Amino acid sequence: MANEVIIQQEEWKPSGNPWFLIFPVMLATFMYALDETVANVALPHIAGTYSVSNQESIWVLTSYLMASSIVIPMIDFFCKLFGRKNFFIMGVFLFTLASFLCAVSNSIGMIVIARALQGVGGGCLMPMAQAITMESFKGEARNKAMAIFGLVVIVAPIVGPVLGGWITENWSWPYIFLINIPVGCICIILAKKFLEDPPYARRQKNIHLDKFGFLWLCVWLIPLQIVFDKGNDADWFNAPWVCWFSAVALIGCILFFISQVKGKKPLVKLDVLKDVNYLFGTGMLIMINAVLLASLAILPQMLQNMLGYDSFTSGLAIMPRGLGALLSLLIFGAVGGRLSYKTYGIMGLACLGTGGWMLGLLNLQINPMNIAIPNFIFGAGLVFSMMPITTLSCITLRDDQMTNASGLQNLLKTIGGAVGTSLVATMISRFSQVHQYGLVKHLNDLNPNYIERLNNYAGALIGQAGDMLNSTYLGAKLLYNQLIQQSTLCAYMDSFKIFSMACFILLPILFILKENHQRNKEN
Repeated sequence: MANEVIIQQEEWKPSGNPWFLIFPVMLATFMYALDETVANVALPHIAGTYSVSNQESIWVLTSYLMASSIVIPMIDFFCKLFGRKNFFIMGVFLFTLASFLCAVSNSIGMIVIARALQGVGGGCLMPMAQAITMESFKGEARNKAMAIFGLVVIVAPIVGPVLGGWITENWSWPYIFLINIPVGCICIILAKKFLEDPPYARRQKNIHLDKFGFLWLCVWLIPLQIVFDKGNDADWFNAPWVCWFSAVALIGCILFFISQVKGKKPLVKLDVLKDVNYLFGTGMLIMINAVLLASLAILPQMLQNMLGYDSFTSGLAIMPRGLGALLSLLIFGAVGGRLSYKTYGIMGLACLGTGGWMLGLLNLQINPMNIAIPNFIFGAGLVFSMMPITTLSCITLRDDQMTNASGLQNLLKTIGGAVGTSLVATMISRFSQVHQYGLVKHLNDLNPNYIERLNNYAGALIGQAGDMLNSTYLGAKLLYNQLIQQSTLCAYMDSFKIFSMACFILLPILFILKENHQRNKEN
């Protein structure tokens, strides 16, 4: 009987054209992924509106990611409680409503709560979209569908800073949330018309919620995100509260995984981690997502702080990533199955590593092409890496495992992205201090280059200072400011090089994954 159920599940296919079915799915995925980064370049404007510091405005980003992480493991429960189609529509509705609340918020507290609601509504969309796409297509059609899914997931966070910067500069930052309202309404209409529920994703009775699993998940993720957001300002473990919060997060993490292993009806089924492809593929996707979101967080920051770009121009400088992703998608569509998934993955990771290393070689005497070329290569690498690795990670799973597996995978990816975004701020701060310590020893009277530059500045500033003593002081201050700027630039460069090395390190792991061609042929 169990074998018959599995066969029925594997043979299920949509009654209509699957390309119509996944259109609202892709639209919802794009809207969710876009909002991961659309507010990045608008943070200074949001902070100014509510008269808060830039550090406090960071909660606008982290509350969204944290809420998404918490709701993702509950997707399987809600799909069985309401039916996946109904739950998908509910998620889009909540996301759209929360977007309106973000736009009309009158305090930093209100917008943080609204962004958390947005994360709750949106966090369920991408895992369901991935599962629906994998289930609705077989063989070569699945490759094309997953290529489009991968493009949406990758391009949306890249377009976010560009769109957010343009709207912020030309209209006002609330409009970056208001644009979700018409898109959400269209998505709800299309989902209601085209989406279908497979037998194993329909509404069921007597559904059990793992209350303790959900509790331990919150105990794990909420303190963890607070530590990563505020830890650097508090000098990390030198602050007692950081130690306590870290201990609580660690205990919550351990208890969560114990509850999921020993529980009869766990929040997420960890048995999918026994699949080698899923285990290592998910690990690779966590690292790639951390690199993607961390780089998207610091590149606009570097361009605005170091090169004086405005929010729109800094977002526009990232646009070549989208063009690189589009080109790689066209290449994938033209070449198709003539190359293996591993070959695409090798190409992608190599491009990611190369693009990251080129970004690590930037300096302040650059032209736009020095930024565009590595971003273009980076964008191409994202599609060539994430798309095949996502497919390989799930290709050996049964269709009835897809919703749970994609939920767990997206939970871990979101955590990876949140941790990467938080840690990169610490990397910039600490690397800058290291370089400042190394460079400041050159500012002394025994260094002829320093004396020559100081005399030149003092001579140029004597008219403004009034006498040689004051002009020398101003010249020394100017040189020190340049040292600070140079040490910060070196910190950005070091961070990009670390991203590059992380991508190259993933290459050997790719050979562990198996390509299940036999399963594709049978399907």
